[in-house]
Amino acid sequence: MATCSIQRTTGMTCLAISGRIDSISSPDIQRRLEEMIMDGERRIAVDLAEVPFLSSAGLRVFLIAQKALARVGGEILLYRATEAVRQVFAMTGFDRILRICATAEECLSLLAPAAAAGDRSETIAGVTFSLRELPGAAPGTLRLIGSQDKFAAAGYDQEDVVTLPQRELLYGTGLATIGDTWAEYKGLFGEAVILNRNLYFYPAVKRSAADFMLYSGQGEGTVCHFLNGFAFDGGFRCLAAFDGFITLDQLLDWILTQPLATPLLGVVLVAESKGILGMNLKQVPLRENRPGPDFDLYAIDHVATWINFPVDPADPNHVIAATGIVCRDRAALPPAQQMLFTGKSAAHLHAGVFSRGPVSKNLDQFAEELGRIGTELDILKVQHLLGGSRFSNGMLGIIELKG
Repeated sequence: MATCSIQRTTGMTCLAISGRIDSISSPDIQRRLEEMIMDGERRIAVDLAEVPFLSSAGLRVFLIAQKALARVGGEILLYRATEAVRQVFAMTGFDRILRICATAEECLSLLAPAAAAGDRSETIAGVTFSLRELPGAAPGTLRLIGSQDKFAAAGYDQEDVVTLPQRELLYGTGLATIGDTWAEYKGLFGEAVILNRNLYFYPAVKRSAADFMLYSGQGEGTVCHFLNGFAFDGGFRCLAAFDGFITLDQLLDWILTQPLATPLLGVVLVAESKGILGMNLKQVPLRENRPGPDFDLYAIDHVATWINFPVDPADPNHVIAATGIVCRDRAALPPAQQMLFTGKSAAHLHAGVFSRGPVSKNLDQFAEELGRIGTELDILKVQHLLGGSRFSNGMLGIIELKG
């Protein structure tokens, strides 16, 4: 039976294994590697000096880890393998798939991350941030869609619907759906998030399931129907990666400390959930659904039947892809924009909750990672994010929004 121990040195995290790696020991080794990846490790060295035997079950463990790490810009390296173990890698051709080093020093030279010129790093309350400024980015424009005025009274009707093609929607949030006729889609509005013109939404019905429509990259795309919402465009003024446990409120506070020129910012976030607090509607706020003309969706008697409000954090270790806006000074915004924020919140974000897994922290891969999440992972739901949502490991892009 093999035993495992984790050793961390500057620039490298090592999993030292002692004993046979076979069908009996491989499940435990695979679990340890998965835990390391979900804890944020992206470059892992495995010390095989005390491994006398390796079966195909063990080879599979390393292949699974390598595939998981490669998807998020990482890698697993093996070193100090005995001659018997090296022969197994050679006979099976795995020495052409995995990198095998002679010493820890060789591993360290290959695994050490190379920071791009101009990137700066800082650590705050145990969270390490890497920031890359992109001063040539074009600022974006915030576009209001529909109106928030009828939301609390559940007063929307067919004439309130705003229909827009995907081509006009780069990033955004709202209450949205898709469909051909009002009779068909009127009961399917729900929290929506738009990421790279791809629409993901969570219909406000019992036993709901998230739906989505990907943008082909050509033509107008599918038309999206909104009761309310907003969208924005523009280039990323800066990209950031973070490593460590952080709440959404703390992340937003960090964003607002950055030297950016505009009071309103667009944010696109990919991260690993450590328990999110998210809200979504249980019923579509249409006039025909409200019980009377004096209805107030936020009244204490109605909230429980109209809004799924979180009690405890949910969906740990799931991948989150979110977008929305952050404001430095709500009082400086026009009244219509102020209505996008509720209570004392300075942010309005919607998030897609995708299947479990790690995310990349390589800023060079931000666009690719957003695309991978949106097209390769399963979407489970879309929710309005609350500030107590918790994350570890992720990246974000920030867009300056002009007035």
